[in-house]
Amino acid sequence: MSSNSLSCEPKSCWEVYNSDSDLAAMDSLAARYVEFLSTCKTERETIAYAVQRLEAAGFSTDISTGKYYTVLQDKTLFVARKGKKSLAEGVHLVGAHADTPRIDFKQHPLYETCGVAQAKTHYYGGIRKYQWLSRPLALHGVVVKENGEKVIVNIGEDASDPVFTIADLLPHLAQDQSKKVLSEAFEAERLNIILAHRPVEVEDEESKDAPQDKIKQRVLNILHEKYGINEEDLYSSELQAVPAGSARMVGLDESIIGGYGQDDRICCFTALEALLETEASDYAQVIVLWDKEEIGSEGSTGAKSRFFEYCIEDIIEAWNPEVRFRQVMLATRALSSDVHGALDPDYQEVHEKLNSATLGYGPCFCKFTGHRGKYEANDAHPEYLGWLRGVMNTAGVPWQMAELGKVDHGGGGTVAMYLAMYGMNIVDFGPGLLAMHSPFELASKADLYATMKAFSAFLEAK
Repeated sequence: MSSNSLSCEPKSCWEVYNSDSDLAAMDSLAARYVEFLSTCKTERETIAYAVQRLEAAGFSTDISTGKYYTVLQDKTLFVARKGKKSLAEGVHLVGAHADTPRIDFKQHPLYETCGVAQAKTHYYGGIRKYQWLSRPLALHGVVVKENGEKVIVNIGEDASDPVFTIADLLPHLAQDQSKKVLSEAFEAERLNIILAHRPVEVEDEESKDAPQDKIKQRVLNILHEKYGINEEDLYSSELQAVPAGSARMVGLDESIIGGYGQDDRICCFTALEALLETEASDYAQVIVLWDKEEIGSEGSTGAKSRFFEYCIEDIIEAWNPEVRFRQVMLATRALSSDVHGALDPDYQEVHEKLNSATLGYGPCFCKFTGHRGKYEANDAHPEYLGWLRGVMNTAGVPWQMAELGKVDHGGGGTVAMYLAMYGMNIVDFGPGLLAMHSPFELASKADLYATMKAFSAFLEAK
């Protein structure tokens, strides 16, 4: 945003990154990101990708090396690189989340009715239910057998795979539905996924062993033949229905990236890229990719858990055992890196334009999130914002300041308030998206590049 003018108009990323080298680097980063989005559709897949990249860069679970990572339940990742200064001076922390809104199978999902076999579901996070109807879905996840064997499931991504779907009601019979308000027109218990249609062949219909639900039985037969699992194994499973297919470039100029799960995997990806692009600096550098942000950061793998504390205690013991935990926390500078709602060209009235993010103008500082009167918000201190402005402006990174929607209409939550409780300086920071929480979110290719550059500048800041 910095300029020689006394005004504070933000700068377009396209104006800042207009050299041939920047544009080539931007295209290269976008291509890697599209591949990442296309293959990493669950938190487990995202963490596995990150671990592979980290190990290739020399990080390990050996904390004594100074390039350390650890994983909890395959869903949450802590990464730390030792700096020149003592941990008493704090760390530079970037936190993002690897989970994203989706549709989960219930633990007892399979049933048959009306000539089809279906799966009962329970949606996860803030979806708009109608967006998930009549579209191809893929099935990702794990099934754990009683002997501890873990079976990886991924059906619907390969061109030779079948896909799944949730059928929508035809308009000819939807008169009553169309009179309902949107929140009531699409019921959660009707988000049932179609799995099969053909019944198994039975030689003796009168046999006591003949299955009553022949289509459901075919589903069970296929699951057993393909994965060696039975119906009871589904009790100990995590199966997620996600949009099938690859992320794509959007627009004639291919300047926008469209795909599922960009909230918040765009921050996971750019934070990881920034860490691997930079070198060790004065301050220890920490990246945390959390689970469960979309449902309030609950559970052992969410930001409310003690996992982060344990990891910080471990690096203190290994690197600076004389330092106290609270010294580290009070001196830490952090970015709660989550996406922002960009100004929507078709729904501009829900934004307060002077304080809204614009696609292509760089990542956004959001001084506070929360809702209505700043409830459940971390409200970043101006001293910290002033320092961050200097970091970004010195590095030549375009950025903008924004809030999420009009005061009495917008709002949202991130992990910031759970980290702020330690006394660290923290602010929400991330790129703006269009169609956030939809099965096909939109991000600017230029914002992707600027966000990676911003994280690099922050991690290396003095």
